[in-house]
Amino acid sequence: MLKSLAGRHGTLLRRGGVKASTERSFADSAYSVSLVKTSLYNLHRDLGGDMVPFAGYELPVLYKSGDNSGVMKEHLWCRSDGRASLFDVSHMGQIKWHGKDRAAFLETVVVGDIAGLDVGSGCLSLVTNENGGIIDDTVITNAGDYVYMVVNGATKFCDMKHFRERMALFDGDVSMEYLGDEVQLLAIQGPGAAEAVGRLLPSWFDLSKMAFMRGTETTLDGVGGCRVTRCGYTGEDGFELAMPAEHAESIASKLLSDPTVNPAGLGARDSLRLEAGLCLYGHDIDGTINPIEAALAWTMGGPKSRRRAEGGFLGAESILKPDGGLVKAARKRVGIMGMKAPAREGAEIYDAAGQNLIGKVTSGTFSPCLKAPIAMGYVETPSSKKGTEINIKIRGKMQKAEITPMPFVESRYYRVPV
Repeated sequence: MLKSLAGRHGTLLRRGGVKASTERSFADSAYSVSLVKTSLYNLHRDLGGDMVPFAGYELPVLYKSGDNSGVMKEHLWCRSDGRASLFDVSHMGQIKWHGKDRAAFLETVVVGDIAGLDVGSGCLSLVTNENGGIIDDTVITNAGDYVYMVVNGATKFCDMKHFRERMALFDGDVSMEYLGDEVQLLAIQGPGAAEAVGRLLPSWFDLSKMAFMRGTETTLDGVGGCRVTRCGYTGEDGFELAMPAEHAESIASKLLSDPTVNPAGLGARDSLRLEAGLCLYGHDIDGTINPIEAALAWTMGGPKSRRRAEGGFLGAESILKPDGGLVKAARKRVGIMGMKAPAREGAEIYDAAGQNLIGKVTSGTFSPCLKAPIAMGYVETPSSKKGTEINIKIRGKMQKAEITPMPFVESRYYRVPV
């Protein structure tokens, strides 16, 4: 599968056709065939990147050279005023959707209002299965002449297989173009991201007027064929930058030449997204969990939204009532704090008495910003209220904890000044 990954560039598919434990957790995602190297592989090695297998690619989990290397320092740099962190996310899947019925088709496979997106605007959405379970989470942008979609690297080929199957059942004009490794993707995140990116943009480009979740085609450092989207998965302001593979290293090097920009690896990316209360696919969400259980019902819109009223996406009847109301969930995704040691994925959650099993942890770490353990998991709905006392079994012993609102650290997504 991975051998074909590097060779499937620009394929057009038409309808019908921190610690050692941190490093091990990423290494566990390796496949038994050769790994793909991104265009930044040599740069990562030069910067002291500790390369590990992840989603079929060889990516840095952290950096071992420089004063600001290591998961903790990389994490804190991204949260620091005036600074930004650069991540290589080229493993993720980039897709362009073409055809006059592209929005109508996408609304059969994702829960969001795609037809209602203005040109340049985007949204976080969810791909669902026939039971309403989450196949993947995705960012979708109306690019005008096409719709731009970014899906998770570990699921991108399964996603595209699913899309092809649904396209075969769709009576309309739509085609799917997978961009492959010819287009690389970088994420720059942090309070200083806009200033750093602004230095590479044309002089007429005013980032102060670009709202979060908006994107456009432009040049970067004079290189054409690039795309800038104001989004990210850290809770900070930031951008995802798509660019031709042959220019990725030079653009990354230009960004890193700015003393306010520091490279960051998978370890920091994971701890940052957990502090921000954001899900990691395959851990906090998967095909057995629906948007209501995952506290992501907002991706379908509000109570009176068109998508909730009309449904139309795969599995809608399993999670929406005929009037657009939400089907009651037996479990809910929650934040957890108060334990003395980090609770790892799979740790059992019990009630306040420590007698009844009520859920499990799906993600957990030590928060560099809060200097305390944090976790995310699922509990039975009656136990999901803020302040509910619980117990978590950690290394065979019960530890008291409490249900806590998320995000754990306040998000700082950019808003255009009024």
